[in-house]
Amino acid sequence: MPDWSYQTVFRPLLFRLPARTARRLTLAAFGAIGRLPGGAFLIKTLGHQEASPLLDTGWSPTPVGLSGLIDPAGAARQGLARLGFGFVEVGPVTPLPIESAEPIGLDARREILRFPEPYENSGLQETVRRLSRPGHRLPQYVRIAPMPGSAPDEAKPQLQRMMRDLAPAGAAGFYVDAAIPEWDDAECAAVLNGLASWMAARGGECRRPIFLYVPSDTPEEKLVSLLRALDLSAWSGAVLGNGRKEAGAAEKSAALRLLGIVRELAPTDWIVKVGAGVHEPGDAVLLMRQGADAVLLGSGFVFAGPGLPKRINDAVLQRKAESVPAPEPPSFWRNWGWMYLLGFAMIVGGLAAWAIAGSTVLLPYDEAFLGMTRAELEAFNAHLPHFMSHDRITLAGTMISIGILYAQFASHGMREGLHWARTAVVSSCAVGFPSFFLYLGYGFFDPLHAAAAAVLLPMFLLSLRRSPDLPYRGPVSLANDRSWKRAMWGQLCFVALGAALAVGGLTIAAVGVTGVFVPTDLEYLGMTPGQLDAFNPRLIPLIAHDRAGFGGALFADAVAVLAAALWGIQMGNRWLWRTLLAGGAPAFLAALGVHFGIGYTDFVHLLPAWFACALYVAGLALLYPYMHADEAGGRTERPAEAAASAAARG
Repeated sequence: MPDWSYQTVFRPLLFRLPARTARRLTLAAFGAIGRLPGGAFLIKTLGHQEASPLLDTGWSPTPVGLSGLIDPAGAARQGLARLGFGFVEVGPVTPLPIESAEPIGLDARREILRFPEPYENSGLQETVRRLSRPGHRLPQYVRIAPMPGSAPDEAKPQLQRMMRDLAPAGAAGFYVDAAIPEWDDAECAAVLNGLASWMAARGGECRRPIFLYVPSDTPEEKLVSLLRALDLSAWSGAVLGNGRKEAGAAEKSAALRLLGIVRELAPTDWIVKVGAGVHEPGDAVLLMRQGADAVLLGSGFVFAGPGLPKRINDAVLQRKAESVPAPEPPSFWRNWGWMYLLGFAMIVGGLAAWAIAGSTVLLPYDEAFLGMTRAELEAFNAHLPHFMSHDRITLAGTMISIGILYAQFASHGMREGLHWARTAVVSSCAVGFPSFFLYLGYGFFDPLHAAAAAVLLPMFLLSLRRSPDLPYRGPVSLANDRSWKRAMWGQLCFVALGAALAVGGLTIAAVGVTGVFVPTDLEYLGMTPGQLDAFNPRLIPLIAHDRAGFGGALFADAVAVLAAALWGIQMGNRWLWRTLLAGGAPAFLAALGVHFGIGYTDFVHLLPAWFACALYVAGLALLYPYMHADEAGGRTERPAEAAASAAARG
C-alpha cells in the first residue's frame, strides 16, 4: 500500500469505514503480505526501502520509529517493519489487559485521532509472547504503564514486574509512562527514581535503557518539576509521545515546547524521541533541528500514508549528504558510459528499423528466407506488407523508447550513484536480452538482430561494474501539500502504465510464439492462417519473429518505466519527467500512427494503446508541478504553530 495507492484509492475508502474496522482491514492486509513467501521482497520492491548507513543512529538503523498506536495487537509487525522504520514501539502495556469497544474518533480535516481508552492493550502475558516472536530484526522498545487508578506504592511493583518479564522476551528498552496526572509531582518522582535505582541494580542480562515517557498534553510545569527531581543520569532519554486522549497534527507545537524544556534541563547525551505531531517530513526535520534524535510515527502514518517513514529518511539523508562534499563522478568508461552507449545504439537502431519498415519493409535476408519479394507478397494480399510494416514500426518505436530511457538513466542516475536507476536498467536488460530467443523455435534466424545483440551484450556486461551507491542530493518534498497529493495520482498513472505495458508485452510475446495472430489481425488481412500457410509456409514464422521480438522489447520497456515510476519520482526531478516525456513519445507515435497510416483502426485492437496513451498524458500532466518545483520545501510548520516553534528555538 504505497502512497500512490493509499492517497488515491485506499485512504478515501478506508476513511468511510469505522476507524476500528479500517485499522483491522489494513493491518490484516499488511500482516498477510508480510507473512507470505516473498512478501518482504514485494514490500521492499514497491517502496525501494534501502536504509543508508548515513541514517544509522548507533542504536537504530534509521531515526524513524513505529508508534505503538498503529498496531497495538502486533497483527502486521512483519510487514510494517519493512517500510523504512529503524525501531518499533510496543505498547502501552499494563499488567492486565484493558479492553474497549467504543469507536475511535477520526477527524480527517484536522488530522486528529481520538482514543476512548488511552491504555487499551492486550496485557503483559500476551505482550511477552508477541515480543519473543517479532518477525523482524528491529529493536523493540516497550512502553509500560501501571494499571489506571493505581496508587504510587502499587505502581512501582507493577512496573518492575513488567520490566522483569519483558526484558528477556526481547525488549531493547523501556518507555516508562508514569507521569500520571492524578499523582502529584513528588509521587511521580519517587516512583520514577525508585524504578531507575531498581533497574541500575539489575544484572547485565536484564538491564535495559529506560526513557521517561511524556505525553504531549503534560503540563510544562510538571515536566520541569520532574526533570529537576529525577536522577537524570540513571535515564537514557525521553520520549515525547501523543496525548492521552488525542493524537494529531496540532500536537507538534506542544512537542516543540516540551522538547525545548528537555534539551534545556536534561543531559546533553540524552536520546530524545518525539512521537507527537509528525505528519509530514518537514515536521520531522524541524523537530530534529530543535534537538530530537528520532521521531515516532503514529497519527501521521494514518493520515500521510505508509510512505512517510521513507520520505522522512530521504529528507534526513538529503541534509546529511549536504554536509559532506559530493564525490567525483565515475569516469564515462567505468560503468554508466557503457549503458549510455547501449541506449544510444538502441536509438540509432530504432531509427534505422523505422526507416526500413516504412519503406522496403523486408530486408534481403527476409526475402531470401521467404523465397519471394515484397511485390509478390503484395500481389497475393495488398494488406500483407502493411501488416508486417506495422509490427516492425511499433518495434522500432519501442526500441527508441528503451534507448532514451537507458541513456538518461545512465547519465543522470547511474552516474550520480542512484541505486534505483542502476536497478532499473539492469532489470530491463535482464529481461530484454533473453527475448532474442523467443522466436528461434520457428526456424527463422535474424542475422541483423543477432549481430545487434552481440554488440550490445558486452556493453551491458561492462555497465555492471559497481560503483558505490550514493545518497540523493536533489530536493525532497517536506509537505503533504496539493502538489504532492496531485503527484501521487500522476505516479499511480505511471505505475499503472508500466504494469499495463508489462502485461501487453508478455501477451504479445505469448501470441507471437503460439497463435501469432489475434482475430482483428485476420479481419484486417481478410485471410485465415491456413491460407497464409498454404501460400508460403515460411510466412507465419517470419511474422511470428516480428511479434515475439516486439513483445520482448515492450516488456523490457515496461520494466524500465515501472522502476522509474515506483522509485524515481521525486520533487524537482526534472530530468526524469523529461525522460518519461521523451521516452514515451516515439513509442506512442509509432504504435498509433502506423495503425492509422495503414488503415488498421479497429476500435477493440487499438483500445489498449489509447488507454496506455491516456495514462501517459495524465501522468505527465499531474506530475509536472511536483517534478518541476524549484525549492526542496513545503511547509515545515503550520501557521498556528509558528510562534511556538520560535519560542522553542528561543
